[in-house]
Amino acid sequence: MREKFGREVVLEKPKDRSFGHFATPIAFSLSKELRKSPMIIAEELAASFDENEIFTSVEPVKGYLNFRLSENFLSEYSTWALQNSSDFGKQEKSERILLEFVSANPTGPLHIGHARGAVYGDTLLRLGRHLGYDITAEYYVNDAGNQIDLLGLSIQLEGRRNILHEDVVYPESYYRGEYLETLAREAVEKFGNEILRDVSRQKELALWAKDSVMDIIVKDLGDTNIFFDTFVNESSLYDDWQRVLAKMGEGVYEKEGKIWIASESKGDEKDRVVVREDHRPTYLAGDIVYHNQKFERGYDYYINIWGADHHGYIPRVKAAVEFLGYDSSKLEVLLSQMVSLLKDGEPYKMSKRAGNVILMSDIVQEIGSDALRFIFASKKSDTALEFDLAEFKKQDSSNPIFYIQYAHARIKTILAKSDMSQEEILRASLKGLNENADALLFDALLLPEIIEDAFSSRQVQKLSDYLKALAGSLHKFYYDCRILGSEDEAKLLKLFMVVALSLKTGLSLMGIEAKERMVKTED
Repeated sequence: MREKFGREVVLEKPKDRSFGHFATPIAFSLSKELRKSPMIIAEELAASFDENEIFTSVEPVKGYLNFRLSENFLSEYSTWALQNSSDFGKQEKSERILLEFVSANPTGPLHIGHARGAVYGDTLLRLGRHLGYDITAEYYVNDAGNQIDLLGLSIQLEGRRNILHEDVVYPESYYRGEYLETLAREAVEKFGNEILRDVSRQKELALWAKDSVMDIIVKDLGDTNIFFDTFVNESSLYDDWQRVLAKMGEGVYEKEGKIWIASESKGDEKDRVVVREDHRPTYLAGDIVYHNQKFERGYDYYINIWGADHHGYIPRVKAAVEFLGYDSSKLEVLLSQMVSLLKDGEPYKMSKRAGNVILMSDIVQEIGSDALRFIFASKKSDTALEFDLAEFKKQDSSNPIFYIQYAHARIKTILAKSDMSQEEILRASLKGLNENADALLFDALLLPEIIEDAFSSRQVQKLSDYLKALAGSLHKFYYDCRILGSEDEAKLLKLFMVVALSLKTGLSLMGIEAKERMVKTED
């Protein structure tokens, strides 16, 4: 379509199937440019389509162009997809993208807020790679600053109370959780008891412990099929600060004994301090060095996924990118909102083991990785999310992930029950399908468009919405139509194989397994 019209074309599915397989409102967008009525433009565009094997009709309807795909095209495309299943929906993009996500402080295990950004980022990564983008998944390890010092203090406090059995007065700010006692015991084994009492060794203790915490984080991510290509430590960047500071030139200035970045001139609310009076760089300085390093690596595009509380941070980082001499439009920052968790309608109780957060690992243990991933990829990342664990533990159609996986398993069961071989089924033509079967086939073959739309719009929930709708159509068709033993058994089984391919491919792009066999408790 893009080649035909010389621009991106929006395609929609008509609510009334009799209008065709899809429609485009392109005539409306061309109306002002061409100074013609959309209805006239649509008629002219429709007339420009010659007879071809892809469309049986291209019709103008009230300014829209409606397209009906040919039976021959749908049948041949289905056969190709089944024979080349690993390439279904794939493209060949040339862009290199650096995608940074999670980047939680290495001071404790991941909580469910981190999990949402992790699943969003990994799903975006999978979609992009399927489309052919060369994407590097990166984790920025914030292993410098006050939060690391606080880790050392927290381990000492936990160790003195639970290992040395001393009375401890807790400060207002400290980390909580069972993992701290584990770290304290490992520290005693490595360094001896004195490491817990010597205040001057808090930094040493923290720097040792952060690597163990990162091991916990990496394991928790791996348990949900999330893996990174590269890790960059904040602590390794500050040696380059003076060079980067000089590179920003007139974008920074000195005032009141501090060094400021002139970010207000680039759209920020005000200028920001990058070097304190005591000459220590601020947290923002580390981010500036990091983003300079990113751009020096020469990617075509950069995507950051941050927590929603970092919204105000975007203008100052983009300002720094501009002062460093780069195009800030190549940096895209996506936000991930907070999560509220219920259990049987009541707020989820935090465990003493976890401290003051709900751990990602606890939720995975309770409902499984597939359900957790589906939940966090099923709603726009920048909107608040509330869900009830009980809903995702049910083994019936009220659980959306079960509903989708059961659709795939149902197809596999039917294929196993058939006496027909896979070769016989693949040879069947999909011409002459009835209206409902044709609609199901078209929906199944829409997956490539859904993948591209979900990635380009950064709205990964479009994939989960599609899979739910496709599963629903499959279940309804199954109940309404006899398949095994029917005259069209081979044809219908081939149709089901196409649906299974789309379900399996879509679930894989969400990091979720497509089940081969399942048992439900009810419909």
